[in-house]
Amino acid sequence: MEQRLAAIRVRGIVGIKSQVESTLRMLRLYKKNYCCVLPSNKIYEGMLKEAKDYLTWGEISEDTFKILVDKRGEEFKGRETDSKGKIKYKGFMIIGDKKIKEYFRLNAPKKGFGRKGIKHSFKQGGALGYRGSAINDLIKRMV
Repeated sequence: MEQRLAAIRVRGIVGIKSQVESTLRMLRLYKKNYCCVLPSNKIYEGMLKEAKDYLTWGEISEDTFKILVDKRGEEFKGRETDSKGKIKYKGFMIIGDKKIKEYFRLNAPKKGFGRKGIKHSFKQGGALGYRGSAINDLIKRMV
């Protein structure tokens, strides 16, 4: 199984630069406490570093991903193709035999994000930026 990255949006939209906002939209992180699971490659890692002041990310384990899909996976009810069958839409991922939306709406984390809050990096004791495998603990507190 290839490595996956989980990204969670931590901050809202006030005072955000338009380039960062469009990057978050491309990552499907539309609002606070939204989570998306991405493949680990240079393109997505560059996008995550671009928006590092508004989100946190790390490597998600397989069992945490299963918990996320079971408890917070919403069924995709939209169309797969247009009426003529020429354009295929990609707003969902197929897990097993179910179609699930590509993002997950989570609760705020129990016991908060960190001692210094959402304006400091994870290395400084806050919530932002890369956190490695500690993302699994955060996701379990948010599910």
